[in-house]
Amino acid sequence: MQRPITRKRKTAQEEQDGERRVPFLRRIVDAWWDRVYLLVFGRVPVGDHAQLYEAGRTSKDYLWNTLGQSLWGALFPLLTIISTQLTGAEEAGRFNLAFTIATLLLFLGNYGVRTFQVSDIDEMESFAAYKVQRILTCLAMIAVGWAYCTVRAYDTNMTLIMAGAFGYRAIDAFADVYEGRLQQVDKLYLSGISIALRALLPLLGFSALLLVTRSLAVASVALALVEAATVCLITIPLTLLETPVSRTWRAVEVREIFRECFPAFTAIFLFNLIETVPKFLMEGALPYEDQVYFSALYFPAQMTLMAVGFIYKPQLVRLATIWQDPTKRRRFDLIVLLVLGACVLVSLGMLAFAATLGIPLASLLYATDFEKFRVAQYLMLVAGGFAAAIDFLFQILTVLREQASATRLYVAAFIFVSAVSTTLIHTIGFMGAVYAYLAVMVVLFTLLFVRYLLVRLQAK
Repeated sequence: MQRPITRKRKTAQEEQDGERRVPFLRRIVDAWWDRVYLLVFGRVPVGDHAQLYEAGRTSKDYLWNTLGQSLWGALFPLLTIISTQLTGAEEAGRFNLAFTIATLLLFLGNYGVRTFQVSDIDEMESFAAYKVQRILTCLAMIAVGWAYCTVRAYDTNMTLIMAGAFGYRAIDAFADVYEGRLQQVDKLYLSGISIALRALLPLLGFSALLLVTRSLAVASVALALVEAATVCLITIPLTLLETPVSRTWRAVEVREIFRECFPAFTAIFLFNLIETVPKFLMEGALPYEDQVYFSALYFPAQMTLMAVGFIYKPQLVRLATIWQDPTKRRRFDLIVLLVLGACVLVSLGMLAFAATLGIPLASLLYATDFEKFRVAQYLMLVAGGFAAAIDFLFQILTVLREQASATRLYVAAFIFVSAVSTTLIHTIGFMGAVYAYLAVMVVLFTLLFVRYLLVRLQAK
């Protein structure tokens, strides 16, 4: 008679060795989806479960936030390069303009709330109120985008491209309130991971669809759909599972968020509108391919602003502390001068790169001869240095509680750039847009720097 086969029970050591054979990333993914399934099917209230990821991981915060922000900042240039290579400069120019307008409207969707939200440590406003406020601004963003397309009377192809770009940026703005919640509870690195995935996965979806269909309308819609899927499957569950449950929202909280964040929204929106005016006025007056060329010159200039931001933004709290001590005001002035000097040094480095490798690299990436844009590239990089200094001076004036006066200067700069851009673009064409951008950056920097000097003299 055959004896029954009995299985030997695994020891604890054997089970541990088996777990080690499973790749680390696979274990993390399995643990994550186990928790999602438990939340969906096990009727566990959101926020009432053990959290998997720790807070206060400073090194991870810096690493993942930097990676996420870098990928997010590189998304637009990469989309422009890919669309130019696969569809040509003229068609890519249409997508470039659509994404530029959508990015401007993104600041309407965000409404300058992120800093206010993450600094609300005591949760004076509920997370539910922040979500309601963000839904309202995203709806306003979509409404403005629809009205713009209606006024412009675009054809079906351009309307679909616009819809994809607006959809992507609207979802981007909505996801930001969840990532702000993660940062609010000291899990900035999880926010960085979410941002990185929201930049990378839509980029891959857009590239794949464009490669197969060669249709920017199809690829743009795919960009928005992949973004929506990423937010629904990763960003929202990650936030709900890793943060405490929020109390119910109240209308008074939503009104307070709108009121408190209005000055920051106005300043941020105006600055980005000032930067976008030349591109707006190029539409109709110049071919769509010039949109690609202007953006190709603009992207390196923005790298100066990002590099300088990495230098000073982590020190804003320390700068505010120094300013509060009247005996340290000279040290404060010295730091301001040092950061402005950093703007000059970074700009010189970018100019040196453009003079040697930058122009040939741009010619390769955008499949056109950029030697004819050499002077324009130099002028845009100089403008980028001024833009970095402008961003810094506005932050300094905010520390000095002078943001209201700075906002009025932005209004004056907007009027100036509108008049100058209209004149120059219709008289000398593409270079007129470059000259107008440089001129408004110089004017706005001068206005802000003079305002800073006046505040310092009053403080003395």
